[in-house]
This record gives sequence, C-alpha cells and structure tokens, in this order.
Amino acid sequence: MSVAPPYPLLPPRLARRLPSASPLQLRSVPPCSSVQLTLDQSPTSSSTLASEEPSLSSRNLSIRRLCSAGDVDSAMAILSEMDAIGSKPTSSTYTFLVDSLARLGRTLEAEALFGEMLSSGLRSPEVGLFNVLLRGFLKNGLLSMAAKLLLLMRDLGVDRNRQTYQLLLDYYVRAGRLEDTWSVISQMRREGLSPDSFVYGKLIGIYRDNGMWKKAMDLVHEVTEFGVVLDKHICNAIIYTFGKHGELGEALEVLVKMKRQGIVPDISTWNSLIRWHCNAGDISKGLELFWEMQADGMYPDPHILTTLIRRLAEEGKWDVLQNIGDALEFSGHGESRAIYAVLVDIFGQYGRYQDAEDCISALQSEGVQLSVNLFCVLANAYAQQGLYEETVKVLQRMEREGMEPNLITLNVLINAFGVAAKYLEALSVYEYMKENDIFPDVVTYSTLMKALIRGKKYEKVPEIYKEMEASGCTPDRKARVLLKTAVTTLEQKNRFSP
Repeated sequence: MSVAPPYPLLPPRLARRLPSASPLQLRSVPPCSSVQLTLDQSPTSSSTLASEEPSLSSRNLSIRRLCSAGDVDSAMAILSEMDAIGSKPTSSTYTFLVDSLARLGRTLEAEALFGEMLSSGLRSPEVGLFNVLLRGFLKNGLLSMAAKLLLLMRDLGVDRNRQTYQLLLDYYVRAGRLEDTWSVISQMRREGLSPDSFVYGKLIGIYRDNGMWKKAMDLVHEVTEFGVVLDKHICNAIIYTFGKHGELGEALEVLVKMKRQGIVPDISTWNSLIRWHCNAGDISKGLELFWEMQADGMYPDPHILTTLIRRLAEEGKWDVLQNIGDALEFSGHGESRAIYAVLVDIFGQYGRYQDAEDCISALQSEGVQLSVNLFCVLANAYAQQGLYEETVKVLQRMEREGMEPNLITLNVLINAFGVAAKYLEALSVYEYMKENDIFPDVVTYSTLMKALIRGKKYEKVPEIYKEMEASGCTPDRKARVLLKTAVTTLEQKNRFSP
C-alpha cells in the first residue's frame, strides 16, 4: 500500500527540504512561457445566457459587464465557450479580463491572457494595461517577469508614462532597494518627467527607512522651497516618518495642517497615525484617532482593526473591544463587523475561529468578498498568535481561490514559522522564493533573521545579511539591530566556550 506524500501541492524540491511535521503546501510558480490557463467549463449564470445561441458581440459585451461587476469566473466561463467554437475576444474584452484578473491577484492567468492577446494579431495594448500587469508582477515580487514586460513595452514602441515609473518607485522603496530607486528617478528626469509629490514622498520614505533621518527631514523642508504643493502623498510620507521615529506630536500637527489646507486624510493617513500611537503604547490616542476616522466617514481598514485588536487584547481591554464591535455594527459596516469579530476571536483565542477554514466560511456567509488583502490580514493574525498551521491553511485556501501567493503572504508565512521557532521551515520558504524568481525584500530578510535568532541559529544570521546586501536591498535599522544581536551572542558563546 503506497503512502501519500506529506506535501501533495508542494514542489518536490521544496518538500524534500521540509521536516515531515510541516504542513506547508505551496504551488510552484511556472515560468512565463509555460503558463497554462485553466478555464471553468461549468455553465455561466442565467443572466449571461439566453435560450438562443448568443452572438459574438453579445458574448464580448457579457464578459465586459461581468468583469465590471467583479464576476470574473463567469466571464472566464464565457471565454471558454468562445474558445470552444473557435472565436476570439475583441481587444477591449481582453483588456477587461486581464485588468480584472490582475487586480484580483490572479497574475499568472492575467499574464497568460495577455500573451494570447498579443499573439492574436490584435492592436498593441495601451500603456495602462502594461501598468496593470506590472503592478501585479511587482506585488508578487516577480522582478524577472516585470523586467521582461518592460522590455516588451520597448520592443512594441509603447512609451512608459508617469504611472509606470511610480509603480517601479513604489516597489523599490518598499523593498529597500536604494540604488534602484535613484536609477528610476534619474531615468524619469531624462524622460522630462519632473519630480512631483509622489516622487518626493517616496524619496522621504527611502531616506527614512535607511536610517537617513536628517536627509529625510531636509527633503521635507526643501519640498516647499521647490514649490511642490503639499498633498496626501507627501503628507502621508511625513506622518509615517515622524511616527516611525517617535515624533508623534509632529505627526499630529501634520494631520491638523492637512485638514486646514483642505487635504482629506485617506486610509494610509489614519493607518499610520493609529499604528504608531498604538506601537508607542498610547492606545487611548489610537482609539481617539480611530473614532475620528469613523466620524469622517472613512471605511475601517482590516489592517487598522488588526493593530487595535492586538494592542487591546494584550492589555485585556475586552470591554473596549466589545464597544468597537457594537459601533461597527451600528454604523452599517457589515463586512468590517464580520472581519472584526473573526479577528477578535483569533487574538482572544476563544476557539470559535481557531480553524482557518471555519473562519473563512464564516466571513463568506456574512457576504465578505475574499481578496488577497483579506487573506493577508487573516494569515498575519494567525501568524502573530503562533498558529502556523492555520497560517498555511489560509494561504492554501487563497491558492484554491485562484490567487497566487505574493511577496507579502510569503513574508507572513516566514514570520509564522519564526514565531513557532521553526527556522527550517522559514528557510524553506526563503529558498522557494529564490527558486521561483520571487525576489525577497528587506522585510523578508529581517523576518528570516528574526526566525533564525528565535531558533538559536545565530551563525546563519550574518550569511542572510550578506545575501541581503548582495541582492541590492539596503539593510534598514531593524536588520542592522538583528545582525548586531546575533554577532554579540556568538561572541559571548565563543568567549565562554571551553
């Protein structure tokens, strides 16, 4: 009698490296040239099929309408029917499909359809569609595919626009790639695209995250001298900078200045302010800002809810958590109330949603739409509680929903294994990323270093730090502190060893 392998969904090379107790099951990411699009052959919804055979134009129209309504699976089913009778969508229909798939995190399916669109002889896609795919590749850490896409743009004579450069800047700053950031800015200048508020906001961020506090603040002062009008991009970057360095009073002054000048705070503004006040231990001010955000009619973000719940749970303020839940229910934010209830249960370890599948089913029954962002929030909540098996279940469910694990979810998985002191599994995820051309960012390296320290594998931390530098990621303050901790511990061990 044959025994089923412990990792049926896992690439063999990764499964062999993992201990038999690990439940990790992640799909291998195929190269661009080998992506095969799987289409649902099930009947479409009654709203898309008439009793008579639909015409080609009506099929195209139905696909576009379904994509606009967010029902991509039904749209893909109609595409399957068209393929069966030898028909091809129009250029506009292809654009709707690629855009919808990419925005849902189904990047490889989007890439496959994009390639089909190019080979069908239709007119060359516009720069906006290239940008949609580029965003998806960068979010998933697929730099090789992003580079190929940029080369294809050049070969087809499609010029990059400001949004193309903004996507690259946003990724490089988040990944901690200082040299690449400067390279993009230099190229923008050569193309005649002068720096705007978005660029200055990213520059402030890259200086801040690389420990160049003075340069970041000098740039803040220079912005007004250059005549750049303050907007949300710059204000959010300044608030984040002040918050990260504990200057919470200054961060609040920026919020006051924004409102005075008619700049409406967005979800990033409130997220930063609430996060940094909670991290500094000022949960009362964090709650005050949360209620102020609610009063402004801002829809609560799951990441904000996670931050508040984690800190309130740590302090045992369950009555306050109940009040927030009641307020969300009264406000009519049904989805937020459902997500909030699940997160409170996870952090409070009440047991109702300690199984990830039960948790996701409960959210669906409340009408919550599954998304990459929601899966990341749930996986992170389980990871912070050390429930790595449930973290893996969330990511497996995410795959079954057709969404590829991206850089953020893989970083969450490394953290989950690290919290559980399973450094071998954390290293396996890191190797999986490298073998599948998913480029680690500064968060990946820092999280992995922390996992190694928790696993008492101090000697491996300097190795990861060197790989981080060699990859082009500039170590941030957190990475440098982790390196110092590991080196100091090794020196002490060597000093007292016989």
